[in-house]
Amino acid sequence: MTRSEDTFTPEHCPRSDCRSHACGVGWRWIHFGHYVRQCEPRIIPRYRCLHCGRTFSSQSFSTTYYLKRPELLEPIAHRVVACSGYRQIAREARCSPSTVMGQVTRLGRHALLVLHEMRPEGELTEEAAIDGFESFAYSQFHPLHLSPFVGADSHYTYAFTFARLRRKGSMTRQQKKIRAQIELKHGRPEPKAVKDSISTLIRIAADPQEITIRSDEHKAYPPALRTLREYTITHRCTPSTEPRTPHNPLFPVNLLDLQLRHNSANHKRETIAFSKRHQSVIERGAWLIVWRNFCKHFSERAQDGTPAMRAGITDHPWSVKKLLERRRFATRMELPDCYREYYERKIDTPGIQNPRRHALKLAF
Repeated sequence: MTRSEDTFTPEHCPRSDCRSHACGVGWRWIHFGHYVRQCEPRIIPRYRCLHCGRTFSSQSFSTTYYLKRPELLEPIAHRVVACSGYRQIAREARCSPSTVMGQVTRLGRHALLVLHEMRPEGELTEEAAIDGFESFAYSQFHPLHLSPFVGADSHYTYAFTFARLRRKGSMTRQQKKIRAQIELKHGRPEPKAVKDSISTLIRIAADPQEITIRSDEHKAYPPALRTLREYTITHRCTPSTEPRTPHNPLFPVNLLDLQLRHNSANHKRETIAFSKRHQSVIERGAWLIVWRNFCKHFSERAQDGTPAMRAGITDHPWSVKKLLERRRFATRMELPDCYREYYERKIDTPGIQNPRRHALKLAF
């Protein structure tokens, strides 16, 4: 039998109610046997916390913790950013589509924690570009808005936020009637949702400081920036009619929008693989953003470094295996309120009853 790595040393107690969970300084533990499982590594060591007295294993610190098919997590992580739909991935992996959905949900939660943990501290050394990526989930009567904060030089995505939109554009009389019925039953989306999401986005991405922000001429941006009185913001607008070439000041965020559509099956035009829940859009988007930040070279041909390397966060590209090698604990982080809602799956989709929350006490 293959043993788990003997070099593993737990750094803190994985139980969130233990006093040694948030800080491992002075923490004491002992070996407490092992257990055998069917997949590799077969022998998993166990430990006992000498502070709370409860036991745990090395798997408690793994991103594959409590998965019945742990060998699928890394292949699914590759496939979900290769524009594959859930059923296509499930056929290849010989598993249920619900298994794929569950693991993609886990990837999204993990990505949210990585994105927040790796956010650079201190003052930004580059300008930032923001723009709204619009798509929909469940039906075209339920549009949504993802707002990323992207470094103008590094193309590193520091943060993103989500907002529900009201369906707009030309509609037939019947479509207007359907929209009115939906809004009567579920309520009208908040008119200032984009404005609020932009102000939240900037607070998450950067501490109060002098920032130069590039954007298009969206009407929600100026009032959102005016609410950030603790920041000194220089706002530079570029008309959305400008060609979206590398010479466009908004190219860093336009490129991210392009890759969201190119690499995600749920955002393809006229696709049947569109997301059925707004929560799923957030999770898949979070994983793609983190994968792009740390794993994908800026130029596939030139292999000239990832956005994280260009931002000085890492000195080498990460593999997906490295990105998934260590579990992060949400209970050991001070997540922004909106990230906490994303992590706990509290983003509802009108029309879907009894949405599934993330309320597991041990698994993440």
